[in-house]
Amino acid sequence: MSLALYGHPFSSYTQKALIALYENATPFEFRAIGPDSPHSAEWLRRWPLRKFPLLLDGERHVAESSIIIEYLQQAHPGPVTLLPADPQAALDVRFLDRFFDLHVMTPMQRAVDGALSGDAARREEGLAWAAQKLDLAYAWLDEELAGRTWAAGEDFTLADCAAAPSLFYADWTHRIPEAFANLRAYRARLLARPSFARAVEEARPYRAFFPLGAPDRD
Repeated sequence: MSLALYGHPFSSYTQKALIALYENATPFEFRAIGPDSPHSAEWLRRWPLRKFPLLLDGERHVAESSIIIEYLQQAHPGPVTLLPADPQAALDVRFLDRFFDLHVMTPMQRAVDGALSGDAARREEGLAWAAQKLDLAYAWLDEELAGRTWAAGEDFTLADCAAAPSLFYADWTHRIPEAFANLRAYRARLLARPSFARAVEEARPYRAFFPLGAPDRD
């Protein structure tokens, strides 16, 4: 096996892929991308869109975190099945994966981008837009998660790999209200999951880079 993952420990989508790798204790080499990284040129040659993570399996490269996780299940399966074999159950998991990426991660990222712009008006606009969108997502998720341990039921899946970093950073951006007890408890369970707890710890040295200010918690 010659798996390598290009990314950055503080990147939400890199963490999403790392969770899948850690869940199954899949051997791989992590190739961190940064200003002085020796891996940057090879990463850009293979994926000039400048997005991470990127998985390298021999000479085959796989982009986009959701596709990486599905690829790992097909090519390097482990004891934890992150996508159900049943087509309908798999569809439910894929939907939730997209929900977390599109309706939680994306609003959070818009607020972050506004802060990174250095423009006070863009920062405030990004935070306001994110708060509006995240409140809608939080309300839907709180109801959806009632009676569930994980996003799609009792099994940890691709959907939870997406949920962990998205809810982690979204709560830093716009706090999950106390009234959403189901969602807050779910986020806590994700933080306690060993695979995500490891990703969080590996990213801890980079918290000063969070442009909205990382809270003194988690």
